[in-house]
Amino acid sequence: MIAFLAPGQGSQTPGMLAPWLDGPADGAIADWSDVTGLDLRRLGTTAEAAEIRETAVTQPLVVATALLAAARLAAQVELPAAAPVAGHSVGELAAAAFAGVLTPGAAVALAAVRGREMAAACTLEPTGMSAVLGGRPDEVLARLDELGLDPANRNGAGQVVAAGPLAALAELGEAPPERSRVIALPVAGAFHTRFMAPAEETLRVHSAGISPSDPVRPLLSNFDGAQVTGGADVLRLLVAQVTRPVRWDSCMAALHGMGVTAVVELPPAGTLVGLVKRELKGIATLALRTPDDLGAAAELITEHAGARNPGAQA
Repeated sequence: MIAFLAPGQGSQTPGMLAPWLDGPADGAIADWSDVTGLDLRRLGTTAEAAEIRETAVTQPLVVATALLAAARLAAQVELPAAAPVAGHSVGELAAAAFAGVLTPGAAVALAAVRGREMAAACTLEPTGMSAVLGGRPDEVLARLDELGLDPANRNGAGQVVAAGPLAALAELGEAPPERSRVIALPVAGAFHTRFMAPAEETLRVHSAGISPSDPVRPLLSNFDGAQVTGGADVLRLLVAQVTRPVRWDSCMAALHGMGVTAVVELPPAGTLVGLVKRELKGIATLALRTPDDLGAAAELITEHAGARNPGAQA
């Protein structure tokens, strides 16, 4: 069985949109730029790394890039209706559109509101995030709790992202859990924690104007890795997600339990297939980075459209 993954903030690279801008994509990018108030074409083609690292820019740009590539992929090969979809953090918005819950335009617009409001929330208190690599999971979580930090991302493959006040993060870096190392992340604040509460409230108001549809393919939630079958529930979870931890470890466990034998990561690809390779041994992976990868993606999809991992849970 094939699965499709959509990456989140931090996966962006300068020029990532450029390979996908031809044909119908021209009109889509113009429309999405109008809706978001951002020049997505310029930001995705010629803007430098520092500019696209800004939260208000990164989030809609990452979602737009994933959805343009998804449209090109769907035009090249039939995408199995039974194929599960999951997205990491803001990538969940692209995954929701891929699964038919949101229109692409609504997903990009929601990502723009999300990015803008999360950036604003980051200015209220000095907070940040640090990756904790290695260590015993229970000891890592205990150390975060001791310092008043939240495990904002539990990514599996020995990676937890801590979030909270900068002073506490500094203390974590000075005295990390045994057999772990701590890397400060270049982000504006403590995403997926209580510090994002103002953004959650604004997103709730914005989402009231969205009419979601039920998913047309299995859609996994960052909340606990479970499949969400109702469109209204998906939208509610997308709003609440900004103050809740990302349980990517649970999403990967769910993919294994569903019998997934291969994954395709939408652009800007690379991060999620890396986690899958380390956590789910033996699963075929493909990072869809440019249109040159479409042929290989189509072959992988065709090969694994109906396959099931013999070691998966029944």
